[in-house]
Amino acid sequence: MTSSYLLSWTTFVYLGAAALYLIHWVFRVQKVGLLATLTTAAGLLLQTAGIIMRWVESYKLGYGHAPLSNLYESLVFFSWLTIVVYLIIEWKIKQRVIGAFATPFASLAMAYASFSPRVEDTIQPLIPALQSNWLIAHVITCFLGYASFAVACGLGIMYLIRPQAGSSGVMAVLPEHRVLDDLMHQTIIFGFLWLTIGIITGAVWANQAWGTYWSWDPKETWSLITWFVYATALHARFIRGWKGKKIAILSIVGFVSVMFTYFGVNFLLSGLHSYGSG
Repeated sequence: MTSSYLLSWTTFVYLGAAALYLIHWVFRVQKVGLLATLTTAAGLLLQTAGIIMRWVESYKLGYGHAPLSNLYESLVFFSWLTIVVYLIIEWKIKQRVIGAFATPFASLAMAYASFSPRVEDTIQPLIPALQSNWLIAHVITCFLGYASFAVACGLGIMYLIRPQAGSSGVMAVLPEHRVLDDLMHQTIIFGFLWLTIGIITGAVWANQAWGTYWSWDPKETWSLITWFVYATALHARFIRGWKGKKIAILSIVGFVSVMFTYFGVNFLLSGLHSYGSG
């Protein structure tokens, strides 16, 4: 049994969990909601085992590096963190219906990773620029931010589709606007703090690898754009009192920026981070 085998199974577990959360939301079956949570937790344990096994496999091959160095590994890590952030929120507010909007991000990330070329999920030696402990700090902090923003995007979508208080139907089962607004705000703050640390650690890593803290590489530029989107959302809330729909829209726009920073730069723009695509 290999790490790739375990991680492939994780994809199906998360897809099943997302389907169960959807059933729980639409049909309001509490037992299905509990099953969805247990399935998600089982998927997290399976994925954790896969990540650890991949790390061990790299040492057995003589490379000995954390599984955070290419697109396949980063997708797996993004999915893992998204589930961790979501389960903490579910445990905190006891609202399983949010899983119908959060777990799809993790399951789609794993599904996309499973379609990577076979060479991509093969453990390979690191190029010189990646042989740094700052890489681990940079990736972990940035992806904590990305995972938080994914959940915030799901919350933003929920806010926009939920009808006003007093309505009935499937959409009315979603948490109240006040609850969603507070969760969006808290999740964005959490993600923003980690993204900020990620950009700082990335600058230190860049100076170590390429001799400059900032070179306006496309990935760096779009990371800064993403940072400004969320900084705008927080500034507007603190200074202008923005809440609700405006913040929900910004949470979705921000995550679109995250996705372009993550994928668009790798595939459409060339730069120092181009190795991220393969």
